Amino acid sequence: MNEQTQQDQNITALDATQDEPRIIRETGIDAKVASLIEPAINAAGFRLVRVRLSGLNGLTLQIMAERPDGTMTVEDCEIVSRTVSPVLDVEDPIDGKYHLEISSPGIDRPMVRKSDFSNWQGHIAKLETSMLHDNRKKFRGRIIKVEDETVTLEADQATYGAEAQTTIPFELIADARLILTDDLIRDALRKDKALREGRIPGDELSDEFNLDSGNADAPENDKDN
Repeated sequence: MNEQTQQDQNITALDATQDEPRIIRETGIDAKVASLIEPAINAAGFRLVRVRLSGLNGLTLQIMAERPDGTMTVEDCEIVSRTVSPVLDVEDPIDGKYHLEISSPGIDRPMVRKSDFSNWQGHIAKLETSMLHDNRKKFRGRIIKVEDETVTLEADQATYGAEAQTTIPFELIADARLILTDDLIRDALRKDKALREGRIPGDELSDEFNLDSGNADAPENDKDN
């Protein structure tokens, strides 16, 4: 297989995952903001990961996004900021003054799509379900199997009375994120380097920069609403 054919296949694969829906979504005001900005973010060539309004620094609206291949540069954050700001200004979904923050998901990322679980199979994740499953709602373990409707975790810590492996339906998962480990850091940096070299020839960002920039914040703007 020649290099051009491989690149064409990679592009096709990315196009196929760009429209993949999120299985873990926001509620309340976060959901309202997400519904307003997600179409604009998609049109700009990015995927929404998460929206969260918090009381940090007064009131902060954090928007996590990424390209379909999982990369997100500081310049990309600036593009997303310029994309969503007019939408937020016009729709005015938040009462009062708030701080807008655009970031990448980071290495210990939230997992919101089924492909997130597949892409990081073999790594440790922490999950919370919307209702009791196997008599509990919080789970932690290594992702060992991902199927159409379920994910299976293998416990990485001994817990009295708990099964070594637990299969959880995706429809029950309310929150999920990767746990930061040395193996995850190494794997994430290796993947990031490969993606950047494919997308940005000659890019020589160091591992240290990539690690520190797990949340690559765009310039933050105060919005008066």
